[in-house]
Amino acid sequence: MTRRTEWPDSPEPGGPASGYGAADEFAAERGAAADEDGARSGPRSRGGPGARGGFGEGAGRRGRSGTRGSGSPSSSRAGEGEPRGSGEPRGSGEPRDPVEQARGICLRLLTGTPRTRKQLADALRKREIPDEAAEEVLSRFEDVGLIDDAAFAGAWVESRHHGRGLARRALVRELRTKGVDSAVIDEAVGQLDADQEEETARELVARKLRSTRGLDRDKRLRRLAGMLARKGYGEGMALRVVRQALEEEGEDTEGLDEPF
Repeated sequence: MTRRTEWPDSPEPGGPASGYGAADEFAAERGAAADEDGARSGPRSRGGPGARGGFGEGAGRRGRSGTRGSGSPSSSRAGEGEPRGSGEPRGSGEPRDPVEQARGICLRLLTGTPRTRKQLADALRKREIPDEAAEEVLSRFEDVGLIDDAAFAGAWVESRHHGRGLARRALVRELRTKGVDSAVIDEAVGQLDADQEEETARELVARKLRSTRGLDRDKRLRRLAGMLARKGYGEGMALRVVRQALEEEGEDTEGLDEPF
């Protein structure tokens, strides 16, 4: 009997439950549907006409396990109803439903890591999934929370700021490349205020400061400020943070008010 998939009403955005549980249910639904098709169409062969309906993974496993269990490949094929001498290549038959293809591709891509809608849409387009089928699947995934660009952006900001020390400017740039809407980006980076950003910049400089000891003052300034600039910190903040760090080490910072 086919078990109907119950989609989660309100999966946790960005959390593991938003991808893994639904992926398992999709797989179970497709396997059950393949079993039901097999019951209606009768025994399938690996090479004969019945192979046209056997694209599901369950069908392939049943054929292989039957061969091993009998100890005689020819007797197993005869039992499955395969005519001897069939030359039809395994796996030939009618094309799969593009909607099912799109679902499978999206589920595989979402396993292990969240993705934005644009990332998934690009992947479907690359695999030549028709736009109509892609739109149907992507909209359905958004409805059940498997795609949530707002949750993705929030988690991205949290991870990349605390893990890599990236400032708002760099985070905005990264989220744009992933196709997140500008309004969603603004809301996500808004969770970082100026004080928190400056505190992170101080921590980055403190970790890097020791490796610059022994260099002349200007070179230390350029190296430390350059590191902050690459992470998206503005020139004014970078200069202020580096100057204070050097002063705490007893470095003469006269003349360091000039932009670098």
